[in-house]
Amino acid sequence: VQLQESGPDLVAPSQTVSLACTVSGASITTGPSYWSWIRQAPGKGLQWIGAIHDSGGTVLHKSFQSRASIAREASNNQFTLRLPSATPEDTAVYYCAGSKRVTAQALTYGRVDREDFDYWGQGTQVTVSS
Repeated sequence: VQLQESGPDLVAPSQTVSLACTVSGASITTGPSYWSWIRQAPGKGLQWIGAIHDSGGTVLHKSFQSRASIAREASNNQFTLRLPSATPEDTAVYYCAGSKRVTAQALTYGRVDREDFDYWGQGTQVTVSS
């Protein structure tokens, strides 16, 4: 199973961070169960943004519930992230990942470890700057 992130690497402040993750070797509609977006800002740990379930339902960490949206394009076996009203604090490496479950640590604190996921993309740097 391989995951590949794509999207602009430079976003102007107040614009939207818009990323896609293309999955090969597995179907996003049949499993593993959760397809997540995670980011890592400079000097900080992994921050879980949210996930889309193979049923199509989404779950977001509370800190992103008012901003982020995750969707899927089943025909392309892709899932997407939109993060409007970007600020420099959104500058990070963004990863997509697949797992059978979402941990309580992710749901409660938004923190994850690499071993919580079965599959990872290589990550894409997004810089929010004018």
